[in-house]
Amino acid sequence: MQLNEITANGQTISLEQLAKDTQLAEQVQINLFRLGLLDPPADGKFGRFSTQALNYFQSLMKISEAGIGSQTSKALLEVKEAIPLKLGNDLASRIIKYLRDKRYFVALGEKRYNIVYVEGASADGTPNADTQNEWNDRRMVIEIASGTPKIVGNWVATTEPGTFFIKHPMNPNGAARIAFGQYQAWQVGTHKDHEALVQVVPITVYRDRNKDGFRTGDSTNNGLFGINQHWGYDMAKVDRASAGCLVGQSKQRHREFMALIKKDARYPLNNKYIYFTTVIPGDDLAKTFPA
Repeated sequence: MQLNEITANGQTISLEQLAKDTQLAEQVQINLFRLGLLDPPADGKFGRFSTQALNYFQSLMKISEAGIGSQTSKALLEVKEAIPLKLGNDLASRIIKYLRDKRYFVALGEKRYNIVYVEGASADGTPNADTQNEWNDRRMVIEIASGTPKIVGNWVATTEPGTFFIKHPMNPNGAARIAFGQYQAWQVGTHKDHEALVQVVPITVYRDRNKDGFRTGDSTNNGLFGINQHWGYDMAKVDRASAGCLVGQSKQRHREFMALIKKDARYPLNNKYIYFTTVIPGDDLAKTFPA
């Protein structure tokens, strides 16, 4: 069955029926993903996350149907923005513009957080020298509850390995340095002695075989490498605090980060929820969408 058939026939499909109709479920998911209310990809399996996103869409549209009736099907096909974006020239807006320009997924809605690391940038988004072994990157959490992006978390971090692991890599092919991009790859777990976001899905890294501290000319490697999002033990320099992970310098600020992202509306549905994280270069952000 298709959404346009439901609209034309004025019928109602229950959630139980929807769960059995893979083709219809996938069509609903594609539209919820398009509207920023459901994480991609569409797989035709209409479970807890899809149901939550559908219910949220109906609440935004002020539709009181149970399941999918003609109002819901029509709205899914016709609505362009469930939460109209209001983008200005502030840092949060410029980051969201950048993500959309790269065709990355942007989650919309209350307590649906976007985790973004900006490499080589200060707290206000100004590019810096991105000096090796320094805490000169940002870990940010952006919420778009009612259309206006807001930075609800902004902490000093690193997306790069420290000098110790560049010179003494754990892998013979060189230290790992995450490739810029977006990955749905992390679950709440434990990194050594503390709560962290732990890599559970393969991602792409560069291997610094020549130990020069740059990605240029390095080969890429895709896999499970333990690229976790953890704390940096309050160290003054990155040094041994990162072998290539996404690391927040401060223990306390990291606790704040974890407490915040666990308030995400999707996490209570399943504590094995897999978080998206996007890593972008600060200089390209500033060049593409200048302040």
